[in-house]
Amino acid sequence: MTGSSPRFEHAPDATRRYWHNTPLNTLPPPDMVGNYQRFKPLPTEGIQSRKAWIVGGGIAGMAAAFYLIRDGHMPGANITIIEGAGIEGGSLDGAGNPEDGYIVRGGREMNWNYDNLWDMFQDVPALELPEGFSVLDEYRLANDADPNWSKSRLMHKQGQVLPDFTRFGLSRKQQWEVVSLLLKRKDQLDDLTIADHFSEGFLASNFWFLFRSMFAFENWHSLLEMKLYMHRFLDAIDGFGDMSALVFPKFNQYDTFVTPLIKLLREKGVQVRLGTQVLDMDFEVDNEQRTVTGLHTRGDDGEGRIAVAPGDLVIALTGSMTEDTAYGDMDTVPVLKKRHGGPAEGSSWGLWRNLAVRSPVFGNPDKFCGDIDRSMWESATLTCKPSPLVDKLRELSVNEPTSGRTATGGIITFTDSNWVLSITINRQPHFPGQPKDTVVMWVYALLMDQPGNFVKKTMPECTGREIVAELCHHLGIADQLDAILPHTKVRLALMPYITAQFMPRAAGDRPQVVPAGCTNLALVGQFVETANDVVFTMESSVRTARIAVYSLLDLPKQVPDLSPTQYDIRNLLKGARALNNGEPFIGERLLHKFLGDTYFAHILPPLPSNEGEATRRERLEAELAGLKDKGGAVLQGFAQWLDRFAGQLRKRGDD
Repeated sequence: MTGSSPRFEHAPDATRRYWHNTPLNTLPPPDMVGNYQRFKPLPTEGIQSRKAWIVGGGIAGMAAAFYLIRDGHMPGANITIIEGAGIEGGSLDGAGNPEDGYIVRGGREMNWNYDNLWDMFQDVPALELPEGFSVLDEYRLANDADPNWSKSRLMHKQGQVLPDFTRFGLSRKQQWEVVSLLLKRKDQLDDLTIADHFSEGFLASNFWFLFRSMFAFENWHSLLEMKLYMHRFLDAIDGFGDMSALVFPKFNQYDTFVTPLIKLLREKGVQVRLGTQVLDMDFEVDNEQRTVTGLHTRGDDGEGRIAVAPGDLVIALTGSMTEDTAYGDMDTVPVLKKRHGGPAEGSSWGLWRNLAVRSPVFGNPDKFCGDIDRSMWESATLTCKPSPLVDKLRELSVNEPTSGRTATGGIITFTDSNWVLSITINRQPHFPGQPKDTVVMWVYALLMDQPGNFVKKTMPECTGREIVAELCHHLGIADQLDAILPHTKVRLALMPYITAQFMPRAAGDRPQVVPAGCTNLALVGQFVETANDVVFTMESSVRTARIAVYSLLDLPKQVPDLSPTQYDIRNLLKGARALNNGEPFIGERLLHKFLGDTYFAHILPPLPSNEGEATRRERLEAELAGLKDKGGAVLQGFAQWLDRFAGQLRKRGDD
C-alpha cells in the first residue's frame, strides 16, 4: 500500500503491540474475526495467466488451492497439486472395509474457534445435505443436535472410572505453575521442555493426564508449544474434564473433510498429480532474493523436472507427521523403515532438508525429525462385531454406540497404564456404508518405551492381538479375551514423526511461511512459523495456506490472529475456577460482593449452591482476612524492593 495508508500485514500478530483506533488505521483489530473479514479482494494483475504448483496433497495443500481460487481469483486449471502418495488427504486418512478392518491413523478433536477452517468449509458443498448446504452446515447440525460429553474420561484399576475425574487436582502451587507459564514471554521459552518448568506433582495430576492425552504431549516436548495451547484453548479449559468443549465430525476425517474438498477443487479444474514426489528445487539467486525456477520430481515414470515460469507460484509442505508410517495387524508387528539417524532415504522430509542446506531462512528440520524415540507413538483401529469388548464400552458411553450419536465423547485414558493408553468410539458409523452391527474403535498410547501392565512388551513390539489383550486388562475384561478376539480385527499404525512438531525448538528452527528473500515460494503445514497459533490441528494447516496465498499474491486482505477469547474476562474467570478444582478462587467471593447486583453479575461463575448466606459471609470474611495478611506481606516486600532499587540508582549516580 502507498501514500498515507498503513503498512499491510497479511498475518498480523495481535501480541506485538497495543492496538487502538487512529485516523490512518483503516484495518480492524488484528485478531478480529467476523463477517467484515469475509470480503473478496479484486483480482491481481495477470492472475489469469499465472500458475501455482502445490507440493503436498494434504489439508494445507488443498486449502492453498481453495484460497488461490476463492480469494486470489486464479483459474483452477492453472493449479497443480503434486502428492507423493497414491491418494490425496495427507495425514487425514480413513480407509478399509468391514472384512479386512478399517483404519484411521488419527482423529479430529475440533473447536468452535477454528476460524480459518470454518471460513473455508462454509464455502465447500456438504457431503450429504442437498445443494446449497456446506460442510460447516453439516457439522453444526450434527453437533447442535448431539452434544459431546464424556462420563468416563479417566479410568484406573482395571475398569473403574476415576472419581471426580473432571477436577484437575492441582494444588495452589501447581496452579501457579500454570499461571506463571501464561505470563512468560514467548522468547523466554526457546528449547525448554515441559519438564523444565512443571513439578513432578503437576505431571502426576488429573490436569496433566487430561491435557497430555487430549493433545498428545510428552513431558519432554516444547514448553513454548504448551504455552500456546494454553492460550488458544483457555476458553475451553472448563470443558477439558468432560470433553464438553469439543465438537466432532459425523464420519472419519477423510470422508468428512477430504472427500468434499477435493471434489470441489477438481470441479474447479485443479489438477492432482498423485504418486509424484518433489525432491528439490532450483533457484535463481539475486543478492538476497530467491526465485524458484524448477522442481525436481520422482514418480512411477522416473525422475523429472517441472519448469517454474516467471510469475508462477510454489507452495510446499515442510515435513510430514505421518511420513514413513509402519503398518501391522492382528498378528503382525509394524516395522519402521529406519529408527535412528533421521528420516529414511526417499522420505518426504528430504525436500525440507535440501532447502535447509541452502540457507538458514529455511529453518532446521533435523530439530524435529532427528529423534524418533521422542516423536513416535502408535495407534490401533479396532473393527468390532458384538462382543464383551463392545458391551464394556457401551457401559462407558453416553449413548448406545451404534445409535449414530455421541458414544464415549472422546478418548478414555487409563491413568495407571504404563503406556498411557487411551480408547475412543466416535459417532457410528465411522465410515459410510459401515454395517450397523459393526463398531470402529480407535486406540493410541503415548509412551513407546515401557512394557505393558498385562503384556510385558512395549507397544511397538506388540501385535494387534496383544494390544487388545492390554486394552482388555485395563477395562477389567481380560478374562473374556477368548470371546473378544474372534470378533475383533485390528490394524496398526506406528508413526515415527507423529509428534515431531512438538519437539523443543528455538526461534529460527521453523521457517516463516514466506522465508526472507523468497519471491515466489511459500511453505505450509505443521512445521512453519505462525505468530500465536498451535500445531497438530487442521486449523494451523489452513492458516498457513491462507497466509501463503495472501502473501504471495500480495492481496489486501489479512489472516486474523487467534480469536481473542483468551482476553475475555469471562474466560479468565471460569478458567481460574476450573484450575482451582471447580471451587471459588481467592478473591472470587469479593468479586461477587462488588458485582453481584450490577449489570456485570452474569460474568461471574455461580457460587456453590450448597452454601447458605451465613456460610458465604464467613468465607468472604476469611478471604478478606487472608488477602489482608498476604497483601501486607506483598506491600512490605514491594517496599523492600523499592529501597533496593533506589539504592542501585544512587550507586549508579555516584559511579
